[in-house]
Order: sequence, then C-alpha cells, then structure tokens
Amino acid sequence: MKDVIEDFYQAFAALDAERMVAHYHDDITFEDPAFGELHGEKAKNMWRMLCHSQKGKDFRVSASDIAFDGEMGIARWEAHYTFTQTGRRVHNIIHATFRFQGGKIIDHRDRFDSWRWARQALGLKGLLIGWTPFFRKGLQAQTARLLAKFEAK
Repeated sequence: MKDVIEDFYQAFAALDAERMVAHYHDDITFEDPAFGELHGEKAKNMWRMLCHSQKGKDFRVSASDIAFDGEMGIARWEAHYTFTQTGRRVHNIIHATFRFQGGKIIDHRDRFDSWRWARQALGLKGLLIGWTPFFRKGLQAQTARLLAKFEAK
C-alpha cells in the first residue's frame, strides 16, 4: 500500500486528480481542517477542484516519510502555493494517515496547523483569529461553498 500512497502524491504533484481519486474507495472518508469531513464523491471532487484551481500556477507539492505498517499508512507532505484571495505565499506542512480496504484508500485524514496556515494565507487577520473555532467553522463553510459551486459545473 506504500506504493499507492506514493502514486497518490506523485499524481497530486502532476495535478492529475483522476489518477489521485482512482486510489480512493467509493466509500472514502476524507477529513482536514479546511474542508472538514467529506465522503464519497465529495471527497473525490475536492481533489478535482484543488487540482483544477492550481493548473498553470506556482503550485508545488512533495511527499516524504511515506510508510505502511500492514494496517495504516502515513505520509508527510508539503504544499507551496499562492493563496488566491490575498496573493500571499503559503508553505503548508501536512501529516496524513490512511486506512485501506480492497487495495484502495477508504479513510484519509490530513492534519496541519491551521493557525500557521491562516497567518501565512491571511496575514494579520489570520494571526488574530486563525486559531479560533469560529475561524475554522467559517473556513469550512467557505470551502463547502467553493466545492458546491465546482460540483454544479
């Protein structure tokens, strides 16, 4: 399964969403601080939206420390990009865990320091409120609207 995780991030680096989601089980659960918990096609469409939005931009992703112990996989990955809304550079460091079923990823959890991300992406506003539950709830509402708009196309 380590090779599945490696290919997932190689596909992400190439912004190849279809190759990424081919590794997801139909009953996938994905969760992170920005999107909250997503299931099935919504989780797959989140990657499609992210890849589509970064094509032709200064996006870079790299993965390291990929391991699989027979039950669970882990990875550390880093994303470098410009946050569109503010034009600020972001370097996000993410720790991922994976569970598998039938050779596919059925559970994918990404963890990152959302306050660190907010400070980079939003500057002073992120510094002041990026650590609050209110901020996280608002961020998840915003990403849900963006995903719904993407899915409507």
